[in-house]
Order: sequence, then structure tokens, then C-alpha cells
Amino acid sequence: MQDFQLTRPSNPGATNVLRLGSKLTAATVLVLDILKGTIPVWSAYFLGIEPLYLGFVALAACLGHMYPIFFEFKGGKAVATAFGVLLPIGLDLGLLLVTTWLLVAKATKYSSLAAIVTVSLAPFYTWFLKDAYVYPVMMLSALIIFRHRENIVRLIQGKENKISTKINL
Repeated sequence: MQDFQLTRPSNPGATNVLRLGSKLTAATVLVLDILKGTIPVWSAYFLGIEPLYLGFVALAACLGHMYPIFFEFKGGKAVATAFGVLLPIGLDLGLLLVTTWLLVAKATKYSSLAAIVTVSLAPFYTWFLKDAYVYPVMMLSALIIFRHRENIVRLIQGKENKISTKINL
């Protein structure tokens, strides 16, 4: 009897799923990853949890995506999950984040650079919109940038993968 092993991307994030699969599969992964962040943070918010502790809930959701026990602690970069945890701050913040990501991705064709720029700007956007959440967003941004350290090296070396030209942004 032959061993059967499922092929999966190097990490289960939506960008890698898009590279290996269909747009529908990637969109499904994206929505589920966003909900993975939104549901716990919104739940904690409705329980009256303070902003700093909401930040810890957000970090836990993202760390769970980055280091999932079911994938031998090899997960994604948690960009969509981070977006999900930031949505409860406000839809205006969500719109700013999506717009920033799309503009950078369209201009550079680098998903990782778009994510890095977007999370770098997230604390500034938050400061203008709801400053009580700046410190939790800063913690989250630092975590996402840390998780992108290999991408940053590849970007500097000119070896980072671009978003495929067949994908219309």
C-alpha cells in the first residue's frame, strides 16, 4: 500500500493558496482567515474587555495562525487574520488598510511589501481614528513585520516572488 500525503503550500496563507489553487479557494481561505481574527476580538469587545487586553486577544489569534499546532507550528504570515482583528476598530480603518494594500500591491506586484507597508501604517491610521487602540495595533504590527523578516531579506536581494500577472488587482 502506498503512502498518501496531501500537498500543501509552504504556509496556508491566502497568497500561497492562490499561487497553488484557484481564486475561489484563495478567496475562501482569505475570508476564513479574516473571521479567525474578527470573531475573537469582536467577542472580547462585546464583553467589555479593555483596549490593551483586546490587543492580547488579537495577538493570540494571529499567533494561532502563524504557529498552528495542526501544521507542526508552520503557519502563515497572519496578514488576513490581522486585518480581521483590526476590523472591530472600525470599517473606516478597514477601508484605509485595504486601500493601502491594494495601492502598494498594484504598484509593486509584491504582496509581502504591500502587507509590510500596510501594517506599518496601521498604527498611524489608528491614532487618527481611535487612539485608544494605538498600542495594541503597534504590538500587532511589530509581530506581522517580524513574521515577514525572510520576505524583507528577499525583497532587498530582489528575490521575492511577485504576484502573478494573471491575477488582476
